[in-house]
Amino acid sequence: MVETLTTEDFKEKIFNYEESQQWSYKGDLPCIIDFYADWCGPCKMVEPILEELAKEYEGKLRIYRVNTDQEQELAAVFGIRSIPSLLFIPLNDQPQMAVGALPKDAFKQAIKEVLKVE
Repeated sequence: MVETLTTEDFKEKIFNYEESQQWSYKGDLPCIIDFYADWCGPCKMVEPILEELAKEYEGKLRIYRVNTDQEQELAAVFGIRSIPSLLFIPLNDQPQMAVGALPKDAFKQAIKEVLKVE
């Protein structure tokens, strides 16, 4: 299941950027964060793919969404200029950003290579 995050949720579950400048992921599973907006056509194309991936990789990774219209501070912190923007967060490495509507196979490749999830 894809979970929607508010800025407060993000600081609690992912990373509190107000307390630390040094990246430190709080989660127990790798995750993908989809920065989107309701009016965005490509975002609507990505949504069902993320829902499928959430089911396929249940228990192995988490998938979150952040509405950039509602969470403008969070979008600004990550320098989101175009959507969808997808943040891939491995457990013990630096996060990587991808921009644009990715096809499912590109997500699966990033999940394997960036998040180290089979």
